[in-house]
Amino acid sequence: MKVQLYKGLSVLLAVGFMLSGCKTEVKKGQKNDIQFTTLKKEEAYHLLENAENPNCDLQLNFTFPTKFANKEILDKVQKLFTFSYFGETYDMYSPQEAVNEYVESYLEMYKELEEDYKEDLKNADTSPVGAWYGYYETSNNEIMFNADNLISYTVTFENYTGGAHPAHSVTNHVIDLTRGEFITEAEIFIPGFETSLAQMLVDAIAEQNDLEDPKELENMGYFSIDEIYPNGNFLIDGQGITYSFNEYEIAAYVIGVTSVHFPFEKIKHLLQPESPIAILLQ
Repeated sequence: MKVQLYKGLSVLLAVGFMLSGCKTEVKKGQKNDIQFTTLKKEEAYHLLENAENPNCDLQLNFTFPTKFANKEILDKVQKLFTFSYFGETYDMYSPQEAVNEYVESYLEMYKELEEDYKEDLKNADTSPVGAWYGYYETSNNEIMFNADNLISYTVTFENYTGGAHPAHSVTNHVIDLTRGEFITEAEIFIPGFETSLAQMLVDAIAEQNDLEDPKELENMGYFSIDEIYPNGNFLIDGQGITYSFNEYEIAAYVIGVTSVHFPFEKIKHLLQPESPIAILLQ
């Protein structure tokens, strides 16, 4: 009797959905049940182990996932976080090991300057030897969006190695938590999206700089506007997509990092209706 009743209800529900044309929807805005930890590390070293000599200063703030129901996915996502922060040389290590190995490598690299520094000391007059021996590096990553089986985060990096000025970079990443893999442009945009999105990027950057003619960007320090193109360095959140272009990528150093945000509504004509971010378009 109960079996027949359940079958009857199932049929009624199925008919109801067909008649109404409704589709079952995934709940949007559901926060991912994943936990994160941040490892902070600061190290300094003075050349020849003399506090009066130039030094290097390294500061890391590395955030990574530590708890998730699916252990296999957790391991994959941890590797992605480690790779995106330290590089492919370190993705074989656990997060703590990667931090330790990176710090050791950085200090060893700096110590290689000691022989040159000794020579400079011998040849120096009464003035101090080289401020260019003062190195530093700071980095951190920040979770920007964590819901709907998506994790978006940004890795920010700044370093100085004795050149004319420090270097800066912003690298964005989006992970599909159901697979434990990075999401690519090809997965979210329709085929042939590049040309249209490139023009939208140029127009948006011009608008951000209060320019009516995008060609005027080239007078501000941007390179040829024909070279501004989707670069895969994008961030996704609940409102839209943000692209970042780093120093020297599309403009001179003085321009810095250029970021462009597109609300989903503005670029929906370029987005695939079925993709890892489709739920955000509802």
